[in-house]
Amino acid sequence: MLKRCQVLLTDWQEEYIRNTSERYDLSFSEVLRIFLSEGFLYIIPLMHPKFKPGITGKQLAEMTRKAGDSKTPIDEQHKLISKVYFEARKVVEYRLSKVKK
Repeated sequence: MLKRCQVLLTDWQEEYIRNTSERYDLSFSEVLRIFLSEGFLYIIPLMHPKFKPGITGKQLAEMTRKAGDSKTPIDEQHKLISKVYFEARKVVEYRLSKVKK
């Protein structure tokens, strides 16, 4: 479920997200969600080395390259994005379970 949130970004952040959304024909919000999810997948495992995410940083980089490749079919791009969301949700749920203790 998506929720509307107001986010204040610096000029350079907005410029980069807008540029990315135009280059890959994705909405600004979708790119922001992808970037956030990738950030969660990167930083939370560093904070909790015992937690092993479903995808490694190397796999995440490869998925990002593949999803951004214009030769990759659109349905496969969506599948890769969905996997990033799924794995990010798992890592965030893990982090929240540790913070709430």
